[in-house]
Order: sequence, then structure tokens, then C-alpha cells
Amino acid sequence: MRPVMHGDIVAAARVLYDAPQAARPLILDRLLSQAERADIYRRSEGAIHPFWGDGSLMAVALRKRPPPEPPLEDTEYCACLAQVFDALVNRVRKSRRLGLLGRAQGA
Repeated sequence: MRPVMHGDIVAAARVLYDAPQAARPLILDRLLSQAERADIYRRSEGAIHPFWGDGSLMAVALRKRPPPEPPLEDTEYCACLAQVFDALVNRVRKSRRLGLLGRAQGA
């Protein structure tokens, strides 16, 4: 997956916000997996993936046509943002344990 930026977090959280709470973990896992696979495709083929885009989390999320960003006073939306951050932190930690990611890259 390409480096994650602020816009990627927001786009993924908007997708989760539009989904039932019970489905959010699976949806988020799919978004992250699709972004990873799209990035692998982009690097190997020299072109963006036809369904998942350029390998960024934002590209995958925006293809789901999420709703507009709610205000941060919306606690449900804040929970979605936190869920995305938690998933990313867990993926980085798992990659480090497996020796797949250097400390400087994941910081």
C-alpha cells in the first residue's frame, strides 16, 4: 500500500461511517487489502489497477462513493476515524514483528 496520508484516513472513515457498525471491521480489512494488492499491481504492471486504483487507501475508498465528511462533533464518525487509525497501527506493528517493515518507514 502506498504511504497513508490524512486524506486516506478520512476517505476510509467515510466509507465505514456509511456502513453498519457490525460490518465495519470486515469492510476496513477489505479496503486495506485491496489497497495493498492495487499497489503491488501498480508496481509490477506500471499501471493503476482497473478496480482499486493506484494503491492508495483513498483510491480504494473513494471508489465506494462514501458520503461527505461529517463534522468532528459526530462521535460515530470520530469512532470510524479511530478505527482506521487502530487498524493501521496494528498492521505496522504486525509488519515489524514479521520483519517486513523498517522502523523509519513505519514511523
